[in-house]
Amino acid sequence: MWRILAFLILAIPGWTAAREAPEQIPGAMTVNVFQAKQLYDMGAIFVDVRPVREWGWGHVYGAVHLDLSVGFQGLAHPEWPRQVPLVIYCDSEICPSSARAVELAVDWGYQHVFYFRGGYFAWQLADFPQGKGEAGELATLTASR
Repeated sequence: MWRILAFLILAIPGWTAAREAPEQIPGAMTVNVFQAKQLYDMGAIFVDVRPVREWGWGHVYGAVHLDLSVGFQGLAHPEWPRQVPLVIYCDSEICPSSARAVELAVDWGYQHVFYFRGGYFAWQLADFPQGKGEAGELATLTASR
């Protein structure tokens, strides 16, 4: 049985060991779940970069959904205020999408970028406010101008 499972894991393209996301991203501050909650309470914008299916299963309540492969590029537009504090997350420490999104936000000139490396799973385990279903809108960012 184990040989079959090992064969399947090694033979299927894309099935490799999960990659751990980097601990730090230059130009951003890495925050743990309790620091993320403090930022949440202070009104920071949470940006969920996971695919829409995962977003629908649950997310930080009030977060904006910008799938890294689809909508995240919208933050590159120069009309968005660069002083808005952004807390960017995906699932967990083994989800490199948030690290990539943080790198992009820093490159685009955002001044207060927080890398919530523990992501939604840490938020969920801490039993902090969660939502399900519909995606947030970019309009949330304009309210901070």
